[in-house]
Amino acid sequence: MDIYKIHDIAPLIQDNAYVGRGIVIGKSADGNKAAVAYFIMGRSANSRNRVFTLRDGALFTEPFDASKVEDPSLIIYAALRELDNKLIVTNGDQTDTIYDGLKNGESFSVSLTKREFEPDKPNFTPRISGMLTFADGDFTYDMSILKSADAEGTACNRYTFSYPSLPGLGHFIHTYVCDGNPIPTFQGEPERVMIPDDIDAFTNALWNALNADNKISLYVRYIDLATGEATDRLINKNQEA
Repeated sequence: MDIYKIHDIAPLIQDNAYVGRGIVIGKSADGNKAAVAYFIMGRSANSRNRVFTLRDGALFTEPFDASKVEDPSLIIYAALRELDNKLIVTNGDQTDTIYDGLKNGESFSVSLTKREFEPDKPNFTPRISGMLTFADGDFTYDMSILKSADAEGTACNRYTFSYPSLPGLGHFIHTYVCDGNPIPTFQGEPERVMIPDDIDAFTNALWNALNADNKISLYVRYIDLATGEATDRLINKNQEA
């Protein structure tokens, strides 16, 4: 087993009906850009009734049809926000928990001690989070998963992973292993994946590999490390022509 193998992300998710929500963070192969991707999937009508919206550099999940919203508590949130030299991305409203914690002088991991997995028994969906920290023309990044310690949801296991940025290497964490009832949560360390130089190649590979019935939205941002210029790609299934 090659523990240093870097995988093409498409084969990791294609033919898998439900990997849930996913975060990818890494550096382009040429070493010039930071890359961030976030996608959502859904099985219920309430979950599928969403789109991504980008406003003032922040990414939000919003209803596609507001008249059909059943329960907004776990599906409507800021998914990506910036603060100073940091970029936060998560699968829930813990984005704001991290943002507020940083403003109060707390670290990424300490701010997340206030949160745990989602209260959606019996799945107890994990909260996954990531943060990039930029300095001196480069960046490091952290990833986290908060997951139930048992089938009853009586306690929370907390895992934080910290990475240097290396050319062509990214890490991929997602909420679920596959579909099921209850849905099995992600296991182990974030998966090592390739980050190409071309944002469109990466965006298309990821979107096309996600299950056609269950995928909802995808957002990808590449950030030029020399200039700080950001390039965005956003796809909403509910708004595709």
